[in-house]
Amino acid sequence: MVDVVEIERTDSRSSAPPRKTWERAEAEALYNLPFADLMFQAQGIHRANFNPNHVETASLLSIKTGGCPEDCGYCSQSAHYDTGLKATRLMPRDEVVAVAQRAKDAGASRFCMAAAWRSPKDRDLDQVCDMVSAVKRLGMETCVTLGMLTPKQAERLSDAGLDFYNHNVDTSPEFYDKIITTRTLQDRIDTLAHVRDAGIKVCCGGIIGMGEMVEDRLGMLVLLANLPSPPESVPINLWNEVKGVPVNETAERPDPIALARLVATARILMPNSVVRLSAGRQYMTDELQALCFLAGANSIFIGDVLLTTKNPQRDRDADLLDRLGITSRLA
Repeated sequence: MVDVVEIERTDSRSSAPPRKTWERAEAEALYNLPFADLMFQAQGIHRANFNPNHVETASLLSIKTGGCPEDCGYCSQSAHYDTGLKATRLMPRDEVVAVAQRAKDAGASRFCMAAAWRSPKDRDLDQVCDMVSAVKRLGMETCVTLGMLTPKQAERLSDAGLDFYNHNVDTSPEFYDKIITTRTLQDRIDTLAHVRDAGIKVCCGGIIGMGEMVEDRLGMLVLLANLPSPPESVPINLWNEVKGVPVNETAERPDPIALARLVATARILMPNSVVRLSAGRQYMTDELQALCFLAGANSIFIGDVLLTTKNPQRDRDADLLDRLGITSRLA
């Protein structure tokens, strides 16, 4: 009989003390468990912390597209690469609110707004704060991703009522400089600290399938789990094919079982975090998505487009969740 890796839970139903740090070797041992044992542990932890038959639904809008000065090697919005994407100005607030209302009507409970900046200028932040406050008045949770923030900027967003700030670490510390040179990993960690200090919840994850090794994927999860407070939301993105970016030369779509193993490992390392299947779901079969939900994923983006890439149709999502007996705001 195969031994199951012992872990300490952090949920309120357990008398065990919170797990403070994870070692890479521990994450690798979990990931490499026989598949049934790994899924059993992940599902047990998931049930201890969440309703196993509910999936959170969110909607994502690019409020300022393209022209970003960063050189992230996977991104269609970087000004360093010819991706055929036309840069746009920041959207007017009323247009953003109208899109948010439609997203709410379609079943989204959280509305995420993304702007392709290295960091926002104060005049732009004024407008984003107005958007956040207006979307909050619709009764939705709010999230933005605007690049790097100063402590003062994070406080202003908090004052506007922002619930979540998305700022992904993207990959492991070892692989990071293979895909980005214009912003360090420490820059990202510093912004996360500013967001935390301002009382805003953190949405932070990464991308898989860019040519990294399994060890890099696990290194990313360990980095997130060992932050002073793990992110409340952990998006796991599959690399989306983008014309003209360097990652095209190294990208390889992950094996489906490897993806399910990664989701299960994320659930075990971060028991109280919402794990979101984010970009790349259009490449996933219904069966793979079901396996990921069983492994502990409990959030998806709805809508036909995520920033500049495709996303499954709303009807397909509603049909899948209905067949699985999973509830959401979709109806």
